[in-house]
Amino acid sequence: MTDTTCPSCGAVAAAGAKFCESCGKPLGGDAPATPVVPAAVDELSPISAPTHRKIADSDVPSGPRPCLSCGGAVGPDGYCETCGAKAPTERDHFRETPAAWVAGVCDRGIVHSRNEDAMALLASEGRAVLVVLDGVSNSIDSDVASLAGAKAARDVLTTPFPHGMGTPASRTGAITKVLTDAANAANDAVVAATDPASTNPASATFAVAVLEGNLLAHANIGDSRVYWLPDGGTPVQLTVDDSAAQQQIEAGVPRAVAETSKEAHAITKWLGRDAPDIEPRTGQVELTGPGWVVACSDGLWNYASEPGAIAAQVAAAGTAVPLDLALALVAFANAQGGRDNITAAVARVEQNASEPATAGGA
Repeated sequence: MTDTTCPSCGAVAAAGAKFCESCGKPLGGDAPATPVVPAAVDELSPISAPTHRKIADSDVPSGPRPCLSCGGAVGPDGYCETCGAKAPTERDHFRETPAAWVAGVCDRGIVHSRNEDAMALLASEGRAVLVVLDGVSNSIDSDVASLAGAKAARDVLTTPFPHGMGTPASRTGAITKVLTDAANAANDAVVAATDPASTNPASATFAVAVLEGNLLAHANIGDSRVYWLPDGGTPVQLTVDDSAAQQQIEAGVPRAVAETSKEAHAITKWLGRDAPDIEPRTGQVELTGPGWVVACSDGLWNYASEPGAIAAQVAAAGTAVPLDLALALVAFANAQGGRDNITAAVARVEQNASEPATAGGA
């Protein structure tokens, strides 16, 4: 028997092989009788490039993973035991659904060799936390650091906000302190994940959204964002970027021009050992109607920066299921080229008749 060539990717496969070792596609013979249509994410192979510092085993899901092509089980070797497709690693593509009304998807995209984005979510009745960190690609081990930082910030935000001394100003101050504590915890985790000898230490942006009933609190460092997209209302970007593009916008340069300039994604604040300032921008808003909260990295908003553009993609997804929406937003970014890692975390806010908006109930 002679070697064969994979019809999908052109790689040379050993004689008698059932699946291509390069792309995982069937080579014929015992291939499934029903052709498998790969999910878009399956085109993100090869598996992530190695990192210098290993991600802790507790930081990635355990147990069998579903194949994103056919739904079968992914074996220990990283290939689907049913269709043979090569699966992205847990770090390349992962999803969280802590409640029926909260979900997120973190994806490597198409161009980058590994996923340096990270997210950490939690939810209970009437309360949700969405944390997104975007590891800076030109720093070492930012994929490890961003995941550690996201989890550390989420852990600070596990309990409801304090009420302060009972006045609105005191309440605002108490919430701001908790959000600042979360940013500090994230920074500490990023620094702890950095090799002390590194001359290019890990760094990341930071964005968090916390829903408590009709209160939406947010914080950010860098250019990851939080949007509020009310049903039938005016969508708004709640966070303000720490970036060269934002500086241009504040100087009067049109947004579309600033965000496509050569230095558009140069951030002016970040988390990490060499961070000049880790005090987050914070804010709060009282929600008065139903809608969607979206926390995302620039891998998504690169292609839909204006609040109206993000709202249009949410509408185009045509779903009230948070996980389906997050998947649709990631698929949209990949369809536009997937030039960066992509994270989309969403929470559905509902409203009972004549009542203030309440989190949950999608």
